[in-house]
Amino acid sequence: MQTSIFLARLLGPILIIPGVGILFNPRAFRTMLTEVVGSLTLVYLFGLIDLAAGLAIILTHNVWVVNWRLLITLIGWLMLLRGVARTLIPDTIMAFAAKRVDNKQFFLVSGVVLVILGLVLCFFGYVY
Repeated sequence: MQTSIFLARLLGPILIIPGVGILFNPRAFRTMLTEVVGSLTLVYLFGLIDLAAGLAIILTHNVWVVNWRLLITLIGWLMLLRGVARTLIPDTIMAFAAKRVDNKQFFLVSGVVLVILGLVLCFFGYVY
């Protein structure tokens, strides 16, 4: 349980801050996405970071109990899968992401989802 609380406290703010940034300054995040999508090296490096972070979460917190802790496990597995995809098929990932750059709804939905996930994790990490 201590690992769950630690990871909730860690991941909560890490999700909230970019989520709020996306909601309040979508133009900057659109510019960043455009720059990342244009760089095979950045896609690959971000893939390695996702791979390492996802694997670290899974190795320390592979909890498959249906409660709030499952959210942390799912985030870890999704990060691992995203990292694998970015390192093995970066061209496909770049093409997929390039289609999202001009989609304003994508940024709105992404920001809202990040903030909600972050708030849920902060609640269970700091309050519950």
